[in-house]
Amino acid sequence: MKTTTPAERDMQETATGRDTRTAVLARAIRANVPLRKTFVQANKGAASRHGPLKDFVNGRDLRGLKAYLIIVAACSNGDNGWSTTHDSAVWARLMDIHETATDQSARTGAWRALRRLQARKLIECSRSGTMITVTLLREDGTGKPYDRPVGDTEENRFLQIPTTFWTQGRDENLDLPALALFLVVAREKNWSPFPAEKAPEWYGWSPDTHERGLKKLVALGLVERREHRTKAPLSPLGFTLVHQYQRTAITRPRKPRKKTAPAGQ
Repeated sequence: MKTTTPAERDMQETATGRDTRTAVLARAIRANVPLRKTFVQANKGAASRHGPLKDFVNGRDLRGLKAYLIIVAACSNGDNGWSTTHDSAVWARLMDIHETATDQSARTGAWRALRRLQARKLIECSRSGTMITVTLLREDGTGKPYDRPVGDTEENRFLQIPTTFWTQGRDENLDLPALALFLVVAREKNWSPFPAEKAPEWYGWSPDTHERGLKKLVALGLVERREHRTKAPLSPLGFTLVHQYQRTAITRPRKPRKKTAPAGQ
């Protein structure tokens, strides 16, 4: 019979980052998390197609992007006025900062990450002792108050991320290019092309970053790729090939369960 040491038992009885994210999502009581598409890319006709996501990628702020997405997941059900409050140690654990820092350094790191999100006009945050309250702002980075997107207008169109993305640890293996491209693919219809040469114009990052993100997603089984042939009468072969992508089943939005009528009805 295998025995565990006291140190191993202590580790088993201490909440991990994934445990903490799962608990936050359980309180939100939802299967999917909505995120306005304008976070990833501005609508057609805008002066620039770049969305706030660009600043995370170019600023190499993976921690900040992961923090922002879990904040949207925690706050966007509206039960507390689009806000959530936790001890700074809990915020640090939500961001996995506790894994590589002392308790005080992790607390400080969490506050700094939240302040960066505030500077990008994506949230408001305040601190009272060790407690930190975060309030969502609109995802487009305008600083406008948050309201839940319902898809009735172009500005209110949204993508959805299943909560299993966090509870099953899909997020944990993604680097910054992969996480950014996951949001890009989630923004569009199934089997859309994402040409790398358009990345600087459409999203604001390099073609190399774009290609690395897509390649990582395919390798992890989070996105699938196919070749699509298009007729091209003036090309040497008479056709062109483009790659199209869509999310795999494990990362698509979950369908709500149908309510069953009580017995006897």
